[in-house]
This record gives sequence, structure tokens and C-alpha cells, in this order.
Amino acid sequence: MKAAVAYFILFSLTVCNLKGQSAVFDTTYERAYLTTLNMLSNKEALLFKKAVFLTENAFLETKLSYDDFETSIQSLISLGQAWIKANPLLNYHNQDSTSVHGNGAIFALLTDTITIKFIDATVKKHYPFTYDFDDSFADQDWRKMFVTKLLVTNSGNCHSLPYLYKILADEMGVKNCWLSFAPSHIYIKNRCQKIGWYNTELTSGEHPLDAWIMASGYISTDAIRSGIYMDTLSSQQAVANCVLDLAKGYERKYKLYTDSFIIRCCDLTLKYHPNNINAIIYKAETLKKMYQIYQKVSPALTKIVYLDMEKLYIQAMDLGYKEMPGKMYKEWLRSMATQKKKYSNRKVHRP
Repeated sequence: MKAAVAYFILFSLTVCNLKGQSAVFDTTYERAYLTTLNMLSNKEALLFKKAVFLTENAFLETKLSYDDFETSIQSLISLGQAWIKANPLLNYHNQDSTSVHGNGAIFALLTDTITIKFIDATVKKHYPFTYDFDDSFADQDWRKMFVTKLLVTNSGNCHSLPYLYKILADEMGVKNCWLSFAPSHIYIKNRCQKIGWYNTELTSGEHPLDAWIMASGYISTDAIRSGIYMDTLSSQQAVANCVLDLAKGYERKYKLYTDSFIIRCCDLTLKYHPNNINAIIYKAETLKKMYQIYQKVSPALTKIVYLDMEKLYIQAMDLGYKEMPGKMYKEWLRSMATQKKKYSNRKVHRP
């Protein structure tokens, strides 16, 4: 019996009427889960863009329009393609020049003010996306994490900005860019044949050295070796991470831990990305909440959940995980803005 289902059945048999923990079957969330599952299991096309939209639309009770979302993305792609034509890639003749040029275009779209004159003499001015330091963890408003919010307000965070970068890269056929994790953070890793690996940080519009990413002190050599931080996410792993986003939105909406949905989401993410540290910790934290609930009703359930929770925390420690305080995270981000010369990769040149 799968763990998530087992927890739910055991809990239902024990105390099906515990106040605040009645089962909720949200068809919107279930459809989003199943559609993403189909993408991960190759029953549907693997589309990061679609997985992101499903996650955000579930939280907003299907009030978003996929056509509007698609129109916004295509508008940015048109600007990116126009930027490529207006800014030829000079002195770069390696085989990956098309992707290098495309990465430059996406970076410009997200971080620079650009003016594009189209063939029909239409002139469009595009302003850079900015980092939203207000409620950057989305503690007050979960929508602060959304790409759809970013597209409307032109401001985002270390979740929505790299997500948008990847969506644009996928749609433009740009290779050599991947999502990557740091503590409480997502950024872009790039690679080109001329200079090798480099990092793209959208919160500051810079290409920081690995030293900056490690500067927080919360990335150990064990964490790098195990791949929980500073590694690349495959397209499948990036979509699997959206399932974790789905679970977090569900928690914000319902504050419900014993109906199996959050655990199922964590398990699905971990099936396709076994060392996704965020999923490991989130599942452990969910089991901790379940443990606190079960203490009131069933010693047997309490023991089962405690043992599983303990295994996950031990696994996280073995992988090199250390919790990063929110205050330190914000200071770490600000250091990029105040110490650009110290941490920027000078090998990265823009067209």
C-alpha cells in the first residue's frame, strides 16, 4: 500500500470526524495532479509551461485563462526574436551559437529596458522585470510565487523569474539552460562551449560566480556532491517540481495534512527527482504536522508517522542539507546587488 493512501485510510478509520481535518476532494487540484502525472509518465507531452499554469490556476480556482497566458508568453517570444535580429552575436563561432544568442535575448528581456522597432514601423518598449522584496517568500500572498502574477505586474521573485526564463527557453528552442537549486532559492545554470558553465541570477540581473552562491555558508561540499544544490534539473525534474508547488498551494488554501494530497504530491516529485531536497523537507514537515494531529487520537499512527518523518530528516542531513534562516537569505540576496564586482563572472559577455 502506498504511504500516502495508507496514512489516509488509517487516519479515517481512527478519527474521521476530527475538527479541521475532514477530507477535501478538490477536483481542480486533482485534475492538475493527474495531468502533470500524465506528462511525467509520458502519456502527454512534457510541457513545463503547462505544468506551471496548472499549478497556479488550481490555486486561483480556474479563474485564469490559458489563452491569455499563452498570449503573454508569445508576446515576449516575439520581442526576444526581434532582439536577436537587432543584436547580432559577434565574435562567437561555436556550434552552440544559436542557443547562446537565445539565452542572451531572454536575459535581456528579463533584466534590461529594450526598444524594438518591427518591420511595420511599430515601436515597442519593454521594461525589465524587477525583484519583489516585499513578501518575497509569499508568506502573506501565495500569488507572489506565480509566473502569471509576474507577467501582469512586472515584478517577481526567485521562483517566478527563473520559471519564466525556462518557459521562454523551452518555447524558443533555446538549449544549455537549466533550473538549479540553492537554499530557499532557484536560479539558472547555463553552459556554452566557449567559457563552460556559468550562472544566471534574475533577482539581480547578474551572472554570479559559484563563490557567491556558496557564500551563504549553507551549501556544504556534501550538498554539492549529492546534487541537492547547484546541480541542473532535467525538464522532467522541473515539471516534477511543479507538483511540489501544487502541494504548497493546496496547503495554503486548505491547511489540510491528513487527506493524502500533499503526501501524494511529495511522493510524485520524489519519484522523478529522488534527491529533490525541497520535497524531502516538505514531506518531513507535513509528517510532523500529521504527527501532532495523530498524538491526540492514536498512539499507533503517531509511531508510524514519527518513524517516517525521522527517516526523511536523517536522509536530508545525510545529503548535506542545512536550514537557512529567512533573514540570512535576504542578506545573501542583497549581497549580490551591493557586491556585483566581487561576485560577477567577467567571462560572460553580452551581445
